[in-house]
Amino acid sequence: MPKTKTVSELYIGLMSGTSLDGIDAGLVDFSDGKIRLVAFHYQPFSAELRRRIHLLSQPDQAVSLKDYGSLDTLLGQLFAEAVLILLDKAQIPASAIKAIGSHGQTVYHAPEPEYGFSLQISDPNRIAEITGITTIADFRRRDIAVGGQGAPLVPAFHQAVFADNTQARTVLNIGGIANITVLEGNNVLGFDTGPGNTLMDLWCGQHLNQAYDRGGEWAASGKVEASLLEALKDDDYFRIAPPKSTGKEYFSPAWLKQKLRPFSELKAEDIQTTLCQLSADSIAEAIRQHAPHTAKIIVCGGGAHNRQLMTLLQQNLSMPVVSTTEHGIDPDHVEAIAFAWLARQTFNNLPGNLCSVTGAAAPVILGGIYPGKNGLR
Repeated sequence: MPKTKTVSELYIGLMSGTSLDGIDAGLVDFSDGKIRLVAFHYQPFSAELRRRIHLLSQPDQAVSLKDYGSLDTLLGQLFAEAVLILLDKAQIPASAIKAIGSHGQTVYHAPEPEYGFSLQISDPNRIAEITGITTIADFRRRDIAVGGQGAPLVPAFHQAVFADNTQARTVLNIGGIANITVLEGNNVLGFDTGPGNTLMDLWCGQHLNQAYDRGGEWAASGKVEASLLEALKDDDYFRIAPPKSTGKEYFSPAWLKQKLRPFSELKAEDIQTTLCQLSADSIAEAIRQHAPHTAKIIVCGGGAHNRQLMTLLQQNLSMPVVSTTEHGIDPDHVEAIAFAWLARQTFNNLPGNLCSVTGAAAPVILGGIYPGKNGLR
């Protein structure tokens, strides 16, 4: 008998994280119950755009609605252009794509119990109009509406891709903020552990005029200052039990400035080394406390390329620490694929949040849907 021809089930995921480095765009095929990355495109942000986003997302700062609106529109344009470049790379027409899942750019995350919210910009109307593809965006606020933190959302995807019935695993995503997904049997726990790259990136920008510490080389050049490390760890966030989430609004320039005030005599490289140790220690402590049976740590996100951070994590933990590359996915591609997966969940009327992770009262279908050229198909 002739073989049945497989019909592709194509979605696009768009992601820009708290590191403010640029747009990740992934074209993903979900046909045959598998998850296959067809094409990927990374579009870096200019220094000026990073500056504008950074200014908009400062805590407790007056914001011009004109600045907010124009940046939302500009990012929508850039996200749409990233989609068009991605489709051109893959030589696939827009009409073949079921939907785009756009995380957008977080400018404020404050999921307090009363009137909590999480705000991502990158106008989905513009993405849908320019690409002609149905766009799903604003994933976090529906979870918050049912009492959740609105973050992290990728653990549901981590469960679908990385879970193994034969062993407990922890997926560690190190972006600006670090988060873990603990996969043990059918149980899933996930939360933000605290700073990943954000404080190191901030310090690197101030002293080296670089967006980040490439490979962790600067952090490897100094020494840990024990008294500063103790002061950095002395923070209520690390003591709060999950579910919990945080952002650059909390681990902010003001937070770091206040913590560094008594340590003005320290060398810049020693502070960088200590900030790297803080990220490693806070991640490792969260894993030891909440994932004691974990057999393997699987790392994704930009922090996977920080060799010094990865070395410190392995020194801190008794189980192997490996990249998602060992499981067939580049660490830089995971979140874009995750938001393609979340778009597919929404498109198929399926929930995208995990109550055990976000603390939501119920599973809900996430996001707002912005129809494409041919409406909802």
